[in-house]
Amino acid sequence: MSTLGLSATGSALEAIDRHLPTLLEDRVASRLGAQDAGLWGEAAREESARRLGWIDLFEDSRALVRHIDALSRELRAEGVDRVVLAGMGGSSLAPEVIAATAGVELEVLDSTDPLQVSRALERDLERTVLVVSSKSGSTVETDSQRRVVEAAFREAGIDPRSRLVAVTDPGSPLHAECESAGWRAVFTADPTVGGRFSALTAFGLVPTGLAGVDVAALLDDAEAVRDVLTADDADNPGLQLGAALGGTVPLRDKLVFTDHGSGIDGLPAWAEQLIAESTGKDGTGLLPVVVADGDPETGWDAPDLLQVQLVGEDAPAAPAHGVQVSGSLGAQLLLWEVATAVAGRLLGINPFDQPDVEAAKTAARSLLDAPARERTADRTVDGVELSGPEAVVSAADLAGVLRAAADLVPEDGYLAVHAYLSRHDDAELEEVRADLARLAGRPVTFGWGPRFLHSTGQFHKGGPAVGVFLQVTGDADLDVEVPGRPFSLGRLIAAQAAGDARVLAEHGRPVVTLHLPHRAAGIDAIRTAARAR
Repeated sequence: MSTLGLSATGSALEAIDRHLPTLLEDRVASRLGAQDAGLWGEAAREESARRLGWIDLFEDSRALVRHIDALSRELRAEGVDRVVLAGMGGSSLAPEVIAATAGVELEVLDSTDPLQVSRALERDLERTVLVVSSKSGSTVETDSQRRVVEAAFREAGIDPRSRLVAVTDPGSPLHAECESAGWRAVFTADPTVGGRFSALTAFGLVPTGLAGVDVAALLDDAEAVRDVLTADDADNPGLQLGAALGGTVPLRDKLVFTDHGSGIDGLPAWAEQLIAESTGKDGTGLLPVVVADGDPETGWDAPDLLQVQLVGEDAPAAPAHGVQVSGSLGAQLLLWEVATAVAGRLLGINPFDQPDVEAAKTAARSLLDAPARERTADRTVDGVELSGPEAVVSAADLAGVLRAAADLVPEDGYLAVHAYLSRHDDAELEEVRADLARLAGRPVTFGWGPRFLHSTGQFHKGGPAVGVFLQVTGDADLDVEVPGRPFSLGRLIAAQAAGDARVLAEHGRPVVTLHLPHRAAGIDAIRTAARAR
């Protein structure tokens, strides 16, 4: 039997006590279980009516399991046991958590960095099946990844049709394309489930099931708590968590996520996308800040910080203001989805739309459609090319640049690092996050581009205008042409970075770009500068 545990302290407990009676009186949990689209107001009704299938998807999802198992057996009989997933946002983040927690290998392509994509093609193509996950198939990252891998199959003498599996919405352009081309398999998902709520649909189950996860057990795990989460009961952890997240006064909108032996690998990264993209709009929202135990933010008690601890059997001492959450993976996937929907109601927003995500995509497309422009920078310091506000880029050295950027962060703000690099080859850059938090004295988020565009990108543009953005781009030793498209991966990721910077600037958000002509040396320089005092 799946179980969920939740305890709250300080402002989080006060928020639960304040809002729980009204949530019960309004029958929010049971109405959610009945897929009542009116829970978020009339303005959100039309969108909500098309996005509530996630609360009751178990029958449809279970029907997929035998087909997934059958395909897995077929592929393994042919010696194909390496699963590569091309997908963005919810199409990749949930599968990554599910596979990692189960301890099975799943290689996720959620980047347009040519180095990261090419690395996935350097080994074991003869053992590889590619799962292409996209609700429409028009996502530029996923389409580009598929084209590159498809060409690699052909070059290796492998018929791509035997190694391509699609997960998409019924009737989508991708659905029509892969059926006419004769792909190995096509799995369709419930179109009434949005991407970030799709963990327990075909988008979460197909790639992980093919990789070897017992997805039937995962569904059992989640379904066992559905009745608890849709009950109008004071002990409902979904209502409690939603109230704690969205109901503090004043709003503690920076959620500092730490894991203390939860047994779930990477859940904060999935929750970050779910919460930030669902709530970050209309000038409000909740921003998860994913940190490690002992990082600066875990010891701060600023009035806009809420500590969120994922715990196991040996939970640490409770924070002064925050929540401790425990439970198995399937149960927590459904819990956080319910809590996000409840928090959206308390915040007065529509948790199912993403009005600012398309802006960066449009800007990137316009740059791709125009002739390629030569990169320009305001100046070069310590081997790093700088662009941004004069007060920042005019600093004497790179340490001064970072201090000046940190000084721009308001007292209720945050610094966001956006790294348009390879999250595998350039992983050391992520270590700078905690150093920058110490420097700024404010929360710092870290996102790999372009995948964060499908996650925190919505909050950065639609949430409170209190963010400062440090963008890191870099040259690669190689580039990869995208077959059938008039651009390479290198040009695509550069356009995505430039497009996002443009949109952030149009929203009045300060953006500082650090471009690394030599990645390894540039990363070392940034890490050294961030530690300078």
